[in-house]
Amino acid sequence: MEQEPMTSNAAHDVAVLGSGLVGSMLAAILARNGAKVVLVDEGTHPRSALGESTVPYTPVALRVLAERYRVPEIKSLVSFANSTRTLGPKHGVRKHLGFLHHRENRPQNPTEVLQFSVTPGVQYDASHLYRQDADAHMFYAAIGHGATPRQNFPVADIAVEDDGVTLTGTSGETLRARFLVDATGQDSPLARTLQLREEPTRFTHQSRTIWNHMVGVPRTDELFRHPSSDTPPVPWYEGTVHHVFEHGWFWVIPFDNHPGSRNPLCSVGLTLDAQRHPRPADMTPEEEFFHHASRFPDVVRQFTGARPVREWEATDRLQYSSRECAGDRWFLLGEAAGFVDPLFSQSLCGAADTVDALAWRLLDTLADDRFSRQRFAYPELLQQKYLDVTNDLVNAAYVSWADHDLWSAVFRIWAFGANIGAARRYNALDAFLKDGNDRGLKEAEDVPHPGLPWPDHDGYHRLVEEAIGQCEAFRLGKVTGREAADALYLRIGRADFVPKHLGFAERQQRFIHPGPPAVAKMMRWLLNGADISLRKVTMRHNAVVAKSRLKGRKVF
Repeated sequence: MEQEPMTSNAAHDVAVLGSGLVGSMLAAILARNGAKVVLVDEGTHPRSALGESTVPYTPVALRVLAERYRVPEIKSLVSFANSTRTLGPKHGVRKHLGFLHHRENRPQNPTEVLQFSVTPGVQYDASHLYRQDADAHMFYAAIGHGATPRQNFPVADIAVEDDGVTLTGTSGETLRARFLVDATGQDSPLARTLQLREEPTRFTHQSRTIWNHMVGVPRTDELFRHPSSDTPPVPWYEGTVHHVFEHGWFWVIPFDNHPGSRNPLCSVGLTLDAQRHPRPADMTPEEEFFHHASRFPDVVRQFTGARPVREWEATDRLQYSSRECAGDRWFLLGEAAGFVDPLFSQSLCGAADTVDALAWRLLDTLADDRFSRQRFAYPELLQQKYLDVTNDLVNAAYVSWADHDLWSAVFRIWAFGANIGAARRYNALDAFLKDGNDRGLKEAEDVPHPGLPWPDHDGYHRLVEEAIGQCEAFRLGKVTGREAADALYLRIGRADFVPKHLGFAERQQRFIHPGPPAVAKMMRWLLNGADISLRKVTMRHNAVVAKSRLKGRKVF
């Protein structure tokens, strides 16, 4: 039962803790739509942050926020062209997601690679976000829309009361708001105050990371001289490069991979299975990074001659979770609620979708002054499911890296779902753009499997569950990697909801980059043998894209 309205003496409607990308986006949305917002942070901008790569769903999720809440500054982040034009030539281009599989002490086998450069129905270039500029951009956008900034304000105490929330800084100064959103991170003051962390975390996946920004990183394509049949359609260095191996992966996220870029930096990192590779006491982070790189001849060449520009950062176990994310007067958002692993770049996707689900509900709550946790039940559920799904998929991926064929199947299942999920989301956005009615966006929340890349399809849900189950059986030694891969490819081939002819269902196809002939074959199959849900989503999305092109408009 909702509580009765209670008069508040708060100076602000909402206090947002954490002025990173997610917190600043929410603050900008709320302020733009009439809320009195104070944006609080213990530090200042600019500053480095992880979360630099994107996946097909990311630009769509950000575009929804920009259009639905009339915050054009968010639209600056949805494509390479937008970010370069608005924020400056500091960002890299992301034309694909690329994976090169490595085996210890062996040259990289060019048949054990995957490259995914399909976008949600339209060819555009996404960004490698140079986060210190992207985050600062959104911070100043929030201020421009009316949010009150409070930087260098470490929070010493939080009091959640029936009529509001009081933040007390280390200086003794207090800030008062009707509602609190904590979008900080693992060291969330709200999670600490309310003892919200699950100890131990419910996540089964265990990993840790080492990372830095470097200059002079060799272009990945220069490391290999293969026949044309083994050369990817898009140069490796023009996308996000993942060097994967059993129990870990390196990332290479360049900001210097486009002629228009004036940023010489490249983000590099190593994420390891924390159980197989506990943090050593006798190595610095840099020493450990190169120790593992030297195990793989074509990985160490990727970093030979590169120089770090700052101190190396190393974490202990990355995974943490919260038993609750919502209360009558508060919400834990994004990485304040939990985190799993940077693989598949799901943190920003989940946070953007949660911001969307939270923002309109919070604006309604501020308008009628009826604060109740039940009003935020769906944003909490969505956020928790995103984390749980990411845990299961990432854990399956780490297991599958012991066998490239199995990894290939797991990756394709994630990738085609991400593509269909992006198209589904954009269809709902297109309906909103036509008449400004967000009914379709709200209806799109009613799904049986929140958190999945394609959340409203039972068959896809079962396929993901089988992929997770086969990987677990492989881990336990109940099946071989080949047997697990065979089982998954049999399901993929028979499933009428897995797109055919594009490369998702074709086991030997390393490069998912379909041209017009493959698209034409897929369309014929779509009309004659495809699942009705897939047909509806794809046909509608293709019509939306075609109409935009005929009118000379860019989809992004």
